Formats: sequence, C-alpha cells, structure tokens
Amino acid sequence: MNDKPWLHRPSALARLALGLYAALIVYGSWYPFSGWRSLGLGPFDYLFDPMPQYLTAFDVVANVLGYMPFGALVVLAVYPRWRGTLAVALAFVLGGLLSGVMEAVQTYLPTRVASNLDVAANALGALLGAAMMSPATGALLDRGLLRRLRLLWFERDSAALACIVALWPFATMYPVPRLFGLGNWPRALWLSFDSNTQEALLAWTPPGWHVGGWPALAAAWLPDGGWEAAITTLSLFAALALASLPMRRHAPRVRLLTAFIVMTLCVKAGATFLQSQSGLAFDWATPGALLGLACGTVAALLALRLRRRSRAALAACALTLMLAFVNLLPVNPYFDVVLADWRQGRYLHFNGLAQWLAWIWPYAALVWLAFLVERVWLRRRASGA
Repeated sequence: MNDKPWLHRPSALARLALGLYAALIVYGSWYPFSGWRSLGLGPFDYLFDPMPQYLTAFDVVANVLGYMPFGALVVLAVYPRWRGTLAVALAFVLGGLLSGVMEAVQTYLPTRVASNLDVAANALGALLGAAMMSPATGALLDRGLLRRLRLLWFERDSAALACIVALWPFATMYPVPRLFGLGNWPRALWLSFDSNTQEALLAWTPPGWHVGGWPALAAAWLPDGGWEAAITTLSLFAALALASLPMRRHAPRVRLLTAFIVMTLCVKAGATFLQSQSGLAFDWATPGALLGLACGTVAALLALRLRRRSRAALAACALTLMLAFVNLLPVNPYFDVVLADWRQGRYLHFNGLAQWLAWIWPYAALVWLAFLVERVWLRRRASGA
C-alpha cells in the first residue's frame, strides 16, 4: 500500500485551471454576445459545408494553438483516473465537442462565422496538447521535480489563489489610462448612461462625488505622472502580495516574485506590440509607470518580512485604494491617443477577453480575500467553542 496516498489524488489546481480555460474559450468564442439573429440555418449545418476556398495559415495555427492548453489541462485534470491513451482520447473528444458547440452558437452571431475547419483545427490542437502532456503527467503530478518543488515552496490547497495570480499578467494586457489601473468597469458603466440618468443618480450621492467635487480636487494634488506612479505601485504591490501568500518561508520568494514581474512585463510588451498600429511595445513605459514599478516592487519585497495575514490585509487595502483612484480620478487626456493606436478591429475576441480580464481581476481578488477572512473567522470560532 502506498504510504503517501496524497501523491495520487487528483490535482485541484489542474481542474480549476481547466474550468477557467474552458470559460475563457467560451467568452472568446461568443464575444461580443450581442446582435443575436437567425438566418434560417440549423446550428450544425456548418459541419457539412465545403471547406473554405481562402485559407490563411495564421487562422489555422491560431486555432490549433488556442486548444493545445485545453488538451494538456484535460490530461492533467483527469489524472490519475484516466492516463495515457485514454486521457489523450478523452481530451481529443472533449476538445472537438467544445469547439463544435462554440461554432454552432456562432451561427447566430453576426460578427462570427461557423466553420468546420475551425472545429478540425481546434480538435487537432487539443489532441496535440494532450499528446505532448501525457508522457510528462506522472512526473509533473506524482514524482517529478516540479511536484517536489511545488510541495517544498508552496502551501497546499492554494489552487484558487494560484489561478487568480496567474491571470494577473494577462489582465494587464489591455490598455488602461494608467499602467496596471485595472477594474475600471464602474467608470465604463457610468459613461454608458445618458446625461439625464447620470444627473438622477448624482442626486442621491454626496456633493463631493459630483464633477468638480473632491475627485477633481484630489487630481490637483499630484501631476498625472504622480497618480500613475501611485496606481501602478498599489496594483503591483497587491498582485505581488497575493502571489507571496502561498509561498513557504524557505522558498526563494524574491526570485519567484522577480520572475513574476518579468513575465508580466513580457506579456504586456508582447500584447502591445501585437495590437499597436505603430508597432511600439513599450509606449506604456512612462516615467510615472516606471517609478510605480520600482516602488511597487520594493514595497512588496519589504512586505515579505510581515506575517501572511498582514500581507493579505495590505493587499486588500491596496486594491481598494487603487479601485477608488482608477474610477474617480479624471482620465489622462492622452489616453485617447493610446487607445486609438490599439487595433480594436483586429482579433476582436482577443480584445474583448483582455478588456474583460482587466475589468474583473481586482474584484475577483477581493472576493478571494473576503473568503479568506471568513475562513479565518470560522476557524477561530470553532477553536474557541
């Protein structure tokens, strides 16, 4: 009998990551979720259409690459119950079914075209991802170096936090008025209202919230570069503090956090280069943003000396302050130029997904912190009973 039964337990992180990635596929496939209509076609008629006359290698490769992580995550998620050829076959079938449903629903979206070629490419991507991951599954989850390092450096039962932290670099891709100024959907919602609705809502708020109130006065306290430095510092500190929570004290925390920062900047620069019409990759690297990067990094490294509970509290405070500044301070007037340089019509689903991540990430992190507080409170209550 195995004296370490936990070695063969299913990976909660892999299953959470699979569910999250599947949700991202759904969002990217059906964005922008508007203009639904029926053309009198059956949802699966596209399967019997002839192959498109005009094919681009980019579209085929993008569809294959998009489903390779899905196939790999299926193999990891079903281990150890399903292994080897069975796991690869399951990933192939699930990838084909998911893609088939996504394309079927696209029949009713005016901005999307259902394609049997996309289904074939997506299923191929799931198969390739599963086939590449299958030989390494046991080494990753049971007996490999990555498993040992994860257990040595990180606390167990931190799958949900790991998923939230892993999404932060991708949440920073979409251009925002100030670097890492995420969570500005309340401002976007407010701007979507007409003037009469805005005036009716303002009548129920304190005068300081109105135009010309304390937000305008606060904006005058610092130049725009100063506010960008402050917002970047708060956002980066919160992300790094959250990333440090599951790390054990003897883990190389400084190196891990440094690698996390480097990965975030690479993702940001790569997305900007891909979508910028001018081909610039670092137009977001303003003096205020660079100052914020330095301050946020130093603050997070200094906070490693604090207890885990204190770091969680500071992360919550930083996120709350950042959200207040992002949604209430006036927008940098030069942001319109940056947004105009972003290819809004290129990779429409990519833009929608990136913007959605930028909107919700801080709130998801705050929800997780609220559950952490509840769990600690329940534990104390149970121990005191």
